[in-house]
Amino acid sequence: MNRWMLALAGLTALRLLAAVLIPVSPDEAYYWVWGKALAPSYYDHPPMVAFWMAAGTALAGDGALGIRLLGPLGVAAASILLAQAGEALFPGRRAGVWAAVLLNATLLFGVGSVLVTPDTPLLVFWCAAIWAAAKLQATQNGRWWLVFGVMAGLALLSKYTAAFLGISIVLWLIAERQARPWLLRWQLWAGGALAMLCFAPVVWWNATHEWASFAKQGGRTGSTGTGSALRYLGELIGGQFALATPIIFVLCIAGTAAACVAWVKRKDAAAGLLAALTVPAAALFLWQATGNRVQGNWPAILYPSACLAAAAYLGAPWERWKRAGVALGLVVMLVALVQAAFSPIPLPRRNDPTLARLGGWPAFAAQVEQARREQGLSFVAAEEYGLASELALHLPPGVRVVALGDRWDLFNLSAPPTGQSGLLVRSERRGGDPLWPGAEQVGGIRRERAGIEAERYRLHRVTVMPEGPPLALLPQRH
Repeated sequence: MNRWMLALAGLTALRLLAAVLIPVSPDEAYYWVWGKALAPSYYDHPPMVAFWMAAGTALAGDGALGIRLLGPLGVAAASILLAQAGEALFPGRRAGVWAAVLLNATLLFGVGSVLVTPDTPLLVFWCAAIWAAAKLQATQNGRWWLVFGVMAGLALLSKYTAAFLGISIVLWLIAERQARPWLLRWQLWAGGALAMLCFAPVVWWNATHEWASFAKQGGRTGSTGTGSALRYLGELIGGQFALATPIIFVLCIAGTAAACVAWVKRKDAAAGLLAALTVPAAALFLWQATGNRVQGNWPAILYPSACLAAAAYLGAPWERWKRAGVALGLVVMLVALVQAAFSPIPLPRRNDPTLARLGGWPAFAAQVEQARREQGLSFVAAEEYGLASELALHLPPGVRVVALGDRWDLFNLSAPPTGQSGLLVRSERRGGDPLWPGAEQVGGIRRERAGIEAERYRLHRVTVMPEGPPLALLPQRH
């Protein structure tokens, strides 16, 4: 086993350890609920992350390791496939290994492999699709279109932004003279059919649920925000500067530019493939930022191909910058994971996103359970889906959690019986009155980590009435 594989194995072991030590985030707890209520799709995203949660918890239980198990393992597999893609496109140049190393040194990929969200399987299958496309380009064997189609379909089952895979490949087929003959070959169309077949359950679910998920995610594109274009563009670029880490971000831009030049000037089809996988999506994100906020994780799909471009088209003068970028990225990743797990630096909430999202959930759930017992109530309830999911994950077995809100109507979950009374937990950051009619405040608690406040909550006594907001009993931890 060569050095880079040993390094990847060590990094994967470190990420699995971090997966055990870092508290589960509200989004992860929400996807854990998905894994207990499997469906062809969900309001927020397609179902792949739910499948990952179900598989991981079946193997390792309903703790942090089970919830996150497939994240580090999947990212390790994606790293190997990206390295093989680079070797197929640029044999003997070690571009693939360098691309995988650069990608693993970004916060998007490094920390994203520990905190599992839909972006995690998306990036895994995205790298697998790049591997299939690279093999296709290197071998000119049409059967790789079938592999590409399956990987693209699985990426679509992970997150809707995987549609950029199809868009990018179509643009490459049109623009690249050497690739155009594939438009007349059955393998290309069979690969597209396989991708659509993988995605068909999501379409069916949307068709039977008033297109709820398509409408939610499609409504984000092209909408107009309240801020200025300069502000949103600054947030997008600044966020990528931080999440990719500064040096690797610059390397990715320079590498993509060099690939574009190689495609135009030298008619390099491999360069064209990488440019097509990077530039159109990047242009759309920049356009979106002229009218609305682009979330920092959305451009994560750009980095596998951009890292390949940086590894392949930035020569010897860039070598020390690649090494510096990897060193800086790994240090930043390690600091972020240590802070999330142990909080050695006592920062306030406004300066520490790990405190706001991860801090103090088990102890907080214990406080909620104590208040429920003192009030003699039957269940715990929450309006925020992340808060409700955290409570369902951390409260003792047998304590039911009721979630309220329209999104829960789209789940196959039962409603609580009428007449029972429970404890509604509501963040003080939420304005207005509780959504639950007749809620009576009975106290308050706070969530904290190492004595530093993360958030304050009000406690309300509520009763299930025949007429009221949509309610759902969340699954319980086993």
